[in-house]
Amino acid sequence: MSVDSTADSSTDTPTEPIYVDGEEALDEIVAGNDVVLTDFYADWCGPCQMLEPVVESLAEETEAAVAKVDVDANQMLANAYGVRGVPTLVLFADGEQVEEIVGVQGEDQLRSLIERYAE
Repeated sequence: MSVDSTADSSTDTPTEPIYVDGEEALDEIVAGNDVVLTDFYADWCGPCQMLEPVVESLAEETEAAVAKVDVDANQMLANAYGVRGVPTLVLFADGEQVEEIVGVQGEDQLRSLIERYAE
């Protein structure tokens, strides 16, 4: 899956996760959205699979764009962000990395984190 370039306006936040392939694609998403929650995951990771419905719900119900980065397919990008374990969630606000969370987190905790930066 590729980046959907039809959402030109930053007010049109994507309602489903965007699968990212490469640093340029992630940079484009971060630049085009006020708040971006990036999920560094692996298909073989059980906790990542547990987090998947939470991430999908956050994409649909919050003001954040949600980017998904497969660490196996994007090892250099994962290394650039210091990802040592999956899942790792990196939150960007106004183009800057503001939070990094390792491990499965509750939906309520992630939702309030997003809302703190979306105001």
